[in-house]
Amino acid sequence: MSTSFAFSYEEMVGRNAGLLSATEQALLREARVLVCGAGGAGGAALQSLVRAGVGAITIADPGLFDRADVNRQPFATADTVGKLKASATADALLRINPTLAVETRGADWVEHLDELLPAHPVVICAMDDVPSAIQLQRKAREHGATVVSAYDVPLPSVMVTRPADPRPEERLGYPTVGANWRIITDDEIAACRMADMLHAMVHSSVERQVDEPLRAELIAGTRARPSLAPLSMLTGALMALETIKLLAHRDTVDCRGVFLDPWTVRIERPKPFVLAWPLEWMARKRLERLVRRES
Repeated sequence: MSTSFAFSYEEMVGRNAGLLSATEQALLREARVLVCGAGGAGGAALQSLVRAGVGAITIADPGLFDRADVNRQPFATADTVGKLKASATADALLRINPTLAVETRGADWVEHLDELLPAHPVVICAMDDVPSAIQLQRKAREHGATVVSAYDVPLPSVMVTRPADPRPEERLGYPTVGANWRIITDDEIAACRMADMLHAMVHSSVERQVDEPLRAELIAGTRARPSLAPLSMLTGALMALETIKLLAHRDTVDCRGVFLDPWTVRIERPKPFVLAWPLEWMARKRLERLVRRES
């Protein structure tokens, strides 16, 4: 690819010095990261990783950019609407770092996890496809890969699931544990989303940010999750930062993760069990009431 200047990796990452050591920067350059989803959070994570100096990226996304994506997805623009997200994003990343090793995967990527995961010890899950995300998490444990992901709620969040950690479906009580991911029903997907919302209601300020009628519609699947560009990009930035910490062998958040209240700029961490269980009981009753009302 031709450029208007002589590209230098060292110059691109020079301002990282002082925040990353030379050894850590070398680890990023040699790393290969799989990013599943190239939309809002995924696109923001991809851009941050490449600008930080990650040397190899695999993008898995079967979708096309849509006009509705332009409000929040970094690589959705007037000239990419209608184009494949993975290939359009790969082209944009190569304009940032022409030496980047980048591969793209389409609709069958989840069928090739046994091939992909051994080559990608760190994976970002930034997609809305619940069955594929469940299978990704299961296969990651099988292959010893770590998954950086977020909760399926409007607030920025991040969690890091290492191979020995419980899968999100186990930890949050999804009805899919032990089920064939290929035949998960719409009702089961709704229950998975309800479990994410329940966790967020207990451990974050999401109830103050999202009103009851909207929460009911989100759980019922009758409307798309609201997404404001800064919030989506904050999630992507959080996922990119945890990925960089993993690659640099630094400590990260745990599998329970954290939320970010964007209006107070406060990190919200999981509450102790003794405080969480009565809040969860009350939140579950409110959610069940909302679901009944919506149905």
